[in-house]
Order: sequence, then structure tokens, then C-alpha cells
Amino acid sequence: MNSAAQSASPALSPAFRDKLADLLGADHVRAAMPADAILDVQPQLALEPSTQQQVAEALRIANEAGLAVIPRGGGTKLAWGNRPSRADIVLSTARLNRVLEHAWADLTVTVEAGCSIQALQQTLAQHGQRLALDPLWPEKATVGGVLSTNDSGALRLRFGALRDLIIGVTIALPDGTLASSGGKVVKNVAGYDLPKLVTGALGTLGFITRAVFRLHPVPRKARSFSIAVSNRDEAQKLVLAIQDSKLAHVALQSHFSAESTPTIDILFEGTEAGLGAQAVQLRALCQATKISEASPAAWNARQELWPFCNPAETATAKISILPADLSRTIEFIRRAADSSHLHWKSLLYAIGLGWLRLEGPVDNLHRALTSLRSELEKAGGSLAALDRPSNMQKFDAWGSPGDSLPLMKAVKSRLDPSCTLNPSRFLGGI
Repeated sequence: MNSAAQSASPALSPAFRDKLADLLGADHVRAAMPADAILDVQPQLALEPSTQQQVAEALRIANEAGLAVIPRGGGTKLAWGNRPSRADIVLSTARLNRVLEHAWADLTVTVEAGCSIQALQQTLAQHGQRLALDPLWPEKATVGGVLSTNDSGALRLRFGALRDLIIGVTIALPDGTLASSGGKVVKNVAGYDLPKLVTGALGTLGFITRAVFRLHPVPRKARSFSIAVSNRDEAQKLVLAIQDSKLAHVALQSHFSAESTPTIDILFEGTEAGLGAQAVQLRALCQATKISEASPAAWNARQELWPFCNPAETATAKISILPADLSRTIEFIRRAADSSHLHWKSLLYAIGLGWLRLEGPVDNLHRALTSLRSELEKAGGSLAALDRPSNMQKFDAWGSPGDSLPLMKAVKSRLDPSCTLNPSRFLGGI
């Protein structure tokens, strides 16, 4: 943006900033810095409200000024999605970080959007409870950010997705309205659609200020096992056999790469006696297959797929497939990577969700992702490129929206008619 355009922007005018300073306090309104950029789009202001009423009012002021607002939690997933078409204000949940009510007798918790997942779990653990969720980087990832990106891990097999765990939500809309839906007890289903609607919407429909979740007990004990298999077909066969068995496993994931043979991790939770019985059943099911005890760190494998060392030559994608298509999907990945001379590594959950890391020259990454997305979509799956080099030629993060796009645009038009929140970042340019 040139200097003339910046000087004309209402976000930089003294009167506009004074208005926000009166609302939030002068210490919580500042000029945005390079670190606040979203996929190289530089905002102008960063705001830190301390109440949901302040969030709603700040949103209303920005909306009336025609400014684009980017919600931010812990910042761990700001690169997910498409490049925003505009980014004037970053609205942070850093001061909305309280656990408001832990109704332990009802197995529910009400928490503000800026609370980190790790801090929430530590509070719940005091009463032997947990949010049965394992998102990326829990020490930094916030409740609002995890909801907006619908980020869940291997525990989803046993406890369901975020849409199954959330039972209430409050969001601030661009017109200044605070909208709530759901309740604080598991049986309350009034307004249940709103929590599901904003989960995975990437902050494009409303700014999440607080949420209510159903909880589960912390397990007494846990054991993980790693199973070595010789090839992808054997991995497919074993995963299906485990899923069809009477094993009471909590999580099941498969590792694949160009450099090593596949392995499968399985997690059990329960009492010491129960875990011993599960181990016996597992060994009987796997017969001659090599089984070893696995470290709890095995369930952090997803985090290792992100490009902390050389992001200029790495892409990380989330894929969805039919669970019975595991072997065929790995063959798609191998062909796409080999034809573009790329290194690859993949982690697939038994439910059909997975993660893929590709390494190599940026043009080769683009070619492989394009080819693989086409193959997966033909097979009824999908590929979302959540992290890719900044110098890669234009590549839509999400792929085909299918026939849901008209409905999604209608909802967006209803809740955010001026496209104030995260413009153009979501599916179909929403």
C-alpha cells in the first residue's frame, strides 16, 4: 500500500484511533508490526479487547468504517487458508483468556476464546477431567483458533470431532451483536446449530468470544503400541481388521514415507487390568506382525510435518479420504511425489483424515499438489494446502467447494454482509 493510500485510511486517522483507545484503553491499541502480517498482507492496527462487549463494539466500529478485520488467537494457524484480499485490523483474543466456569458435576466447561488449550486442560485436570481433544501446538493454540480451524487429532476416532464436543458458543457479529447458542448442560440442544456453524469457518462468520464444551474423565492409565508392517496393502488390511475387531482403542494412526516401511500406532486407555487384556487381544489379532511399546510422543507426530527448518521448499496439506482407500491414497501420494522428484511423509488416521508433507523445489510442489488434489477429488476425497511456500504460484488452499458453496455464501451474506471478517480466506473465496 502506498503512503497516500495509508494516510487516507480511516484506520490510521487520529480520530479513529482515539475512538478505539477510548473503548479498549490506549495501551491496547497499537500500530501493526511486520509480525502481524497475514500471508504477506500487512494490517494497520492491532487491538486487544478484554471483554466480549469490547470485541463486539470494536467490530461494529471497524465494520462501519469499511475495514477488514482478521481475528487472531495464538497465531499458530494464521497461515492456514488463502491470502486475505484485505487486512486492516488484527483483533486479538490475548486478553480473553479465562476459564469462566468449570461445572465438573455436569461435565461441562465455559471458557473464553483466548485461553490456550494447555491452560484449559490444566484447569480441568484439577477435577480429573479433560477436553478430549488433541490439536496442534496446545501450549499456544487457543480455544477460538482451534474451533475456527476445526483442528483435531487422533482422539477424534473415539471422542468425535469438535462439532461433537462443543455444546454452546457466543460470537460477536460485525454489526455489534453478541449472538449465543447452546447451553451449559449436555442435554440442552437449543440453538445447537450455531456452535457447529462457526466450527471450521475460519472466523469468516463471526468472532468467537467464548465456548461451552462437554468433558470426559482423565484416563487412569494409557498404553501405546507401534506395529511394523511391510507395505501399504498390509497396513490397509491391518487397520481395517483393528477397526472391525472388539478392541476398545482410543486412537489409531498410520505412518508412511518414501524412506521407510509403514508403521501403525494404537492407543488404549483404561485400568491396568483392562490395558493388559487389550494388549493380549492386539497381539492375537496381529499374529506374527512385530509389535512394540510406543512412547506417548508418538501422538505428536503430526506436529513434525510442519516446515520449521526450510519453509521455502516445503508444503503441508490436510487430506480426507474414505477409510477403505488408505492404500490407494498412499499410491496417489507416491506417484505425485516421485514424478515431481519430491521427498514425502504422511500420517493417516483410521477415520480417513490425514496429513502430508512434501519437500522439494517450489514449482515441483505446485505440480504435485495439483495432481494429487485432482486424484483425491475424483476418489471422493479432498486436499487442503495449509502451509506452502510464499513464492509458490497461486494455489487455492481449499480446492473444490462442491455444491455447498451457494449455501455457504448465503450464510456469509446473512452474518457478515460487508465481508468484514477474514475476507477471501475461506472456501470459494468467502
